[in-house]
Amino acid sequence: MKLDILAFGAHPDDVELGCGGTIAKEIALGKKVGIIDLTRGELGTRGSVEIRNRESANAARILGISVRENLDMKDCFFVNDEVHQLQIVKMIRKYKPEIVLCNAVEDRHIDHGKGGSLVSDACFLSGLRRIETEVNGEKQEAWRPKLVYHYIQWVNIKPDFVVDISDYNDKRLEAILAYSSQFYNSESEEPVTVIATKNFKESLNYRAQDLGRLIGTDYAEGFTVERYLAVNSLSNLM
Repeated sequence: MKLDILAFGAHPDDVELGCGGTIAKEIALGKKVGIIDLTRGELGTRGSVEIRNRESANAARILGISVRENLDMKDCFFVNDEVHQLQIVKMIRKYKPEIVLCNAVEDRHIDHGKGGSLVSDACFLSGLRRIETEVNGEKQEAWRPKLVYHYIQWVNIKPDFVVDISDYNDKRLEAILAYSSQFYNSESEEPVTVIATKNFKESLNYRAQDLGRLIGTDYAEGFTVERYLAVNSLSNLM
């Protein structure tokens, strides 16, 4: 299956939190989108692997993505080395996306910046034909995505561009809150974490509203780029 967009997240829920609205919008525009989770988030304070597996499947259904896979890397302990790079390369060559979305370039959780660098490096390596990979006994062809964008997570990084998601914010929130084990619930008896607070839950809206305010819309998501954005004319920036 060839995808238009392949989104990577270090943990289940990273993609939904960082670019769920953008993904919902692209799917509505007819694009095929997939998600690859690097880890199961098994070291997370709340929930469990089994619970998060169910939640990620539910979030995928809500967004309407074409495929979701998990690479079972070790939460917090995966590294940007050849073994892990080749795991990503295989996914890129398998789905041949034009665009790759990945974790923030830097963030509060150590896996986010690390995951972003790992995926970015693998996107380059995937285009080198002398790096040989195979899946299910079949040799893969080299493939390099045209574009690599990093979504924004905990840290308020200044975006290089923003996407209007006003018509898709409700679906974004539904997909995020499918991870009910991770977020604020006044009746939960699990330990409170930084993302399991009422403040964080409310921030899901007001951060998107603030980015939307900057471009004159209700809600938006921000991204950073690794190289200059190219446009055919000034009118493309409207």
